[in-house]
Amino acid sequence: MTEQKIRTMEEFAAASGLSRPTVSKYFDNPESVKPSTRARIEKALKDYSYQPNIFAVSLNRKKPKNIGVIVPHISDPFYAEIIRQIEMRCLAEGYWTIVLSSHGDRKLEARAMRTLMSLKIAGVLMAPLGFDTDEKLLSSLSNSTPAVFLDSRISDDQPFVGTDNRQSIGNITEYLYRTGEHPCFLEMPAVNQNALERRSAYIETMERLGVEPIVLPIAAKNWNFEELGYQEAGRIFDRGGFPTRTVLCANDRLAFGVISAAFERRRHVGREEGCDLRVAGHDDHPLSRFTCPPLTTVAQDYRQIAQLGLDMLFSRINAQESGAAVEKEIRRLDSHLIMRGSA
Repeated sequence: MTEQKIRTMEEFAAASGLSRPTVSKYFDNPESVKPSTRARIEKALKDYSYQPNIFAVSLNRKKPKNIGVIVPHISDPFYAEIIRQIEMRCLAEGYWTIVLSSHGDRKLEARAMRTLMSLKIAGVLMAPLGFDTDEKLLSSLSNSTPAVFLDSRISDDQPFVGTDNRQSIGNITEYLYRTGEHPCFLEMPAVNQNALERRSAYIETMERLGVEPIVLPIAAKNWNFEELGYQEAGRIFDRGGFPTRTVLCANDRLAFGVISAAFERRRHVGREEGCDLRVAGHDDHPLSRFTCPPLTTVAQDYRQIAQLGLDMLFSRINAQESGAAVEKEIRRLDSHLIMRGSA
């Protein structure tokens, strides 16, 4: 094996006796060069222990093969599962993903959008913060590169894939009403459109059932949902308890906090006789089946959100390349009830 140190693709091409375009073509797609050339390059890779900067190679392609992804919290298993679905599909399609998190911060989200606009990428999938999102910058992003938005809708002018909150909250509200005492609703902080849609869906369903809605607001406006649910439930318990024996939380992470606060105060959560409180959530968060008791919820379809989002994005990428017109689709997906021990 040679001791020659190869640092750049130009040096590697020269050392292997091939042109820079041929080597670049191989790294873009090994099947695009002749078998004899491919064997020659692969032998040279072993001889010189050369590893190209695949990220740089992708950015320098005429047709970029990178997909940018922005989510509010990369540590949230809800978004982590969507990212996993996106990455697996992108790998199968020959794309790399660049994943950025805004960490619930408006400035960091704006920085993430600017970062992706500064790179040569094929397109963007973004789950925006919501009401804190810089809409002007978001419009610049979608005008500069194909983009599809997930989970939280910003406007009807942007392509979007998310859950039909009216259907999902309506279903679980009616289920709780039919199987026990009617639910009060612990709403999530008004961080995005989902918060408003879920509150509205609960009120609409209760009124249709002929029952007075009971909405329990949370004044804080941040993404620390477990902590907020825990604190608010603690205050409610210390003031005498919830107004009904059934609590529907706007998302599962709030429900985690409620169950924790109930446990500390020796309040038994569950649907069995002798339990003090029923608790339900929304999302089918990956950890919801591991609470004690396991959380009754409605399941968002992570896979479908990711797959339809990518279908729409690839359609827009192809349309941009061909100059064809493309409609701005809005897809709202049904969810399904997951009945577990908590309600």
